[in-house]
Amino acid sequence: MQMPESRTIPALLLEQETRFGDREALVGGDLRLTYRQLREKVRAFAKGLSAHGVGKGTRVAILMGNKPEWVIADLAICSLGGIMVAVNTWVTARELGYILKHSDADMLILGRRFLKYDYFNMLGELQPHAENLPALKTIIHVGPEPYQDSIPFEAVYSRGRGVPDHTLEKAEAAISPRDVTYLLYTSGSTSTPKGVQLQHYALIENMWHLGNRMHVTEQDRLWLAVSLYWGLGCENALFNLLTHGGCIVLQEFFEAGEALRLIHEERCTLYYGTPNMAQAMMEHPDRPKRDLSSLRSGGATGTPAQLQRVAELGAKEICHIYGLTETYGNCNVSDGKLDPRDKVFETVGRPLDGVIQRIVHPETLAPLQAGEVGEIQVKRYVTIGYYKDEDKNAAAFTSDGFFRTGDLGFVDEDGYLHFRGRIKEMIKTGGINVAPAEVEEILVRQAGVKLAFVVGVPDTTRDEIIGAVVVAEGKVGDDFEERLREALRAELASYKLPREFRFVEESALPLTSTGKLHKDKLVTFF
Repeated sequence: MQMPESRTIPALLLEQETRFGDREALVGGDLRLTYRQLREKVRAFAKGLSAHGVGKGTRVAILMGNKPEWVIADLAICSLGGIMVAVNTWVTARELGYILKHSDADMLILGRRFLKYDYFNMLGELQPHAENLPALKTIIHVGPEPYQDSIPFEAVYSRGRGVPDHTLEKAEAAISPRDVTYLLYTSGSTSTPKGVQLQHYALIENMWHLGNRMHVTEQDRLWLAVSLYWGLGCENALFNLLTHGGCIVLQEFFEAGEALRLIHEERCTLYYGTPNMAQAMMEHPDRPKRDLSSLRSGGATGTPAQLQRVAELGAKEICHIYGLTETYGNCNVSDGKLDPRDKVFETVGRPLDGVIQRIVHPETLAPLQAGEVGEIQVKRYVTIGYYKDEDKNAAAFTSDGFFRTGDLGFVDEDGYLHFRGRIKEMIKTGGINVAPAEVEEILVRQAGVKLAFVVGVPDTTRDEIIGAVVVAEGKVGDDFEERLREALRAELASYKLPREFRFVEESALPLTSTGKLHKDKLVTFF
């Protein structure tokens, strides 16, 4: 396929309307939009936002599940030169207040509810807004219920009818490819969330290269239940398909039976999800009744066993993704179609085109050779920095401009990146560092082991000892733990051996709001 010429989001929408006007671009709820209809909706909503004062640099926050309105509002904000602030759908009132205040959001577009979360009640807890959220001037609601004097989403279209085309065209022409257009907040599990600033051109270029690695074409239809606020949703998924003329099929929130129905009825070809989603679909009673033969590829993260589960669901060409919000959601991706199976599942692939990457000693920053574990650092398709946080920016970038991911890995002789965990997850036992991923890799190869995770457990003598949390595959004998110990003794130095084992059900593993393993909480099993 031909790479889009556009390097701003409104220009991309025009280009893709010209190329793929009658092809479906977005499906969600009862709404189905072609590329032509999507651009018309986005422009009409952008005119309404313009009438409400949104322009270049205006910060507009979005808070709702995976509704078509999320995508329309997002693209409209970007088309005016505004900055879209994505808010975590699992947000608490405290976190919502922090993000709205820190981002300097002028406007908030939201639905009333998402699962058990009542966002209107949260807004009530943040009153008085004039004092607690001084920048917030306008609230737009999706759905029938208003929040106080909030504006209905549909009324924004009406307000925009009097705005002439040239107003929108002038706003679009004023956008530079390097303007910031997204402000995405990291999860903030250990401190206040960081606002990651992302630019127009990189959302287009990097996601084009991502789609090429997945062999995406205009024929592809991507099932998306991963929350749009997350980088995997609004960075990877959305712009992967928009740059290739494909279609996004939204699921407002994940439920396994509904996911199976959507993939079956919409003939989705691409899977974007977490390992626990695939497991839930495999175990759902509707699985035998649904035809998932349309699935082909997609993106996921996880262990080799977890990726194999996604392949067994139907996405046989599934690609292993590595990246951070700061690296536009991905910087390395395996090729599920062309790479050998061991490279697809056991590595996170080669860097995408345009990505500059190196492995260095995490303290001295000395370059390391193939096979040596060090910090993964990235220079191209990286955030320009955290919003209003110069201290974190100084710590996040090296003097020669590389972003410090805080992740460990090594590159093999073939150029594939092997992820080896977070630097902060490194276990220091008796004064010696141990990378958990090395022990985990050997554990998951053993018969009867479905999943295995290794953590540091506080110890008065050694500072930390190594603890292993294991999910068994089916029934195992009483000698299971001893067999694992013997296998590890044969392959690891004594200081790397787990001293404590815990055997748990997969359902007991602690997960973050985005379905990732909450590794910090595994220590509670000991």
